[in-house]
Amino acid sequence: MAAVVRNGNVCFAIFGKFRGFSQRFGAAACSRQCSTVTETTEEELWRQYHDTNQLAQQQKPLCKINPTSVFANNELCMGDVEVYGFDYDYTLAHYTDELYPLIYNLAKERLLMRNKYPESIMALEYIPGFAVRGLHYDIEKALLMKIDAFHHIQLGTVFRGHQQVSDAEVFSQYDGTHVPVDYMSSFHGRGKQMVQLMDMFSLSEMALLCDITEFFLKNGIEYDPEYLFYDVKNAVISVHLSGDMHKAVAEDMDRYLERGEEIAQLLRRLAGAGKKLFLITNSPFWFVQRGMEYIAGPSWMEMFDVVIAESRKPKFFTDTKRPFREVSKTSGTCKFERVTSLRKGQVYIQGNLQDFRQMTGWYGARVLYFGDHVYSDLADPFLKHGWRTGAIIPELEDEIKISNSTSYKDTISWLLALQGLIESQQSRHDEAVQAVVQEWMKEMRELRHYTKDIFNPQFGSLFRTHHNPTYFSRRLMRFADIYTSSVANLLHFPIDYTFYPRRSALPHEINYDS
Repeated sequence: MAAVVRNGNVCFAIFGKFRGFSQRFGAAACSRQCSTVTETTEEELWRQYHDTNQLAQQQKPLCKINPTSVFANNELCMGDVEVYGFDYDYTLAHYTDELYPLIYNLAKERLLMRNKYPESIMALEYIPGFAVRGLHYDIEKALLMKIDAFHHIQLGTVFRGHQQVSDAEVFSQYDGTHVPVDYMSSFHGRGKQMVQLMDMFSLSEMALLCDITEFFLKNGIEYDPEYLFYDVKNAVISVHLSGDMHKAVAEDMDRYLERGEEIAQLLRRLAGAGKKLFLITNSPFWFVQRGMEYIAGPSWMEMFDVVIAESRKPKFFTDTKRPFREVSKTSGTCKFERVTSLRKGQVYIQGNLQDFRQMTGWYGARVLYFGDHVYSDLADPFLKHGWRTGAIIPELEDEIKISNSTSYKDTISWLLALQGLIESQQSRHDEAVQAVVQEWMKEMRELRHYTKDIFNPQFGSLFRTHHNPTYFSRRLMRFADIYTSSVANLLHFPIDYTFYPRRSALPHEINYDS
């Protein structure tokens, strides 16, 4: 229920449907100046509570959000886009959940063989759904947590290993819940002690960090949290750089990679409409080649004007000196000639965006680039080069399905209505009234816990910390013009469609939906 101040009164509306609330239940329910009216009795407060609850259930929203839609943070006219760019992993290629235990187990083997971790860690198994991406990890304290858009830790989401850290300890460790910006890492995870784990592959890393921390704690093994973090981080990086993950995926495509008929259909549609297409990925070309043949067929390269592998993002967008190298599509060997143009049908590695722009003539808002990593894929193109950007968030569909559920909508409707009741009475100093308000606040906390746990028992939604957006959401809204669960969802819209952001009332504005 949104609270809107009109002429000094607070009018309550559940998703825009609580019109006339103040007239129905009287000024005592709706006025911020409730100390000036006749004192409300405890019985009247509870009657108001039950009447509001009944009205909330009657006025609950019936609409549902389409999980495969495209959502706009910023107005974007697709008719103005002439060039479409794509990342590969989790953008054109969507992996099955089998990939997470694969990375987890390969990294575990490295910890045993290279770092001489106890052999008994090999019995650890990946726990599906333990973490969500976008969480922060305190390297010094070995704590995994969720932080909101205002740098506050969401209480109840702080874990050391598998153990939830008490609110009292969180307050003690951080002098409250606020994490200063100087303590947090930069966009690309450089420096500082609080790092954000942003990409889909980090789910395996977070699980392994927490599992080994729990293993050490249960077995009384003393450890340095920083060494543990960097050991696990380097093990996961090695899984990628060694090519072991790529080889395992390539050997069993049906197990690890989803078919991409709609992806192929979208690429053909764009190319057929005269749009320019390019691919910039950090993955090796032989791996991309195998995957794209699986997804879009053997002639997939005919749809792309430029293909760049091993690009070293985010350095590709910031380094102005690393030259492009052409590689053989068949043998993968590098050619020695200097690259002065980017030709269709050829494959290039490394390079930098400055040369890319000069060789292609593709500048600014004519370019729309899609990627799954809000920082490495989208931040620099958006902030420094004026590209339009699209974020691919595979978790979005499941989150929307949960938010469409009757139980979730009923809970949110009542939570917002209850918050309005608390807001209307909290300035009263009558002891009996405050006792009722305290009971309401206790129920509100229980409702908030439910709306967290329904998404993930440990960390809740990827996008919300109770009423606030998450730190992840804040960055998503800042660096992505649009976002969706798959680029294939663009097929639901005309090629010249304009995506408009929802106009939401700012706290000081009138809510015209109410």
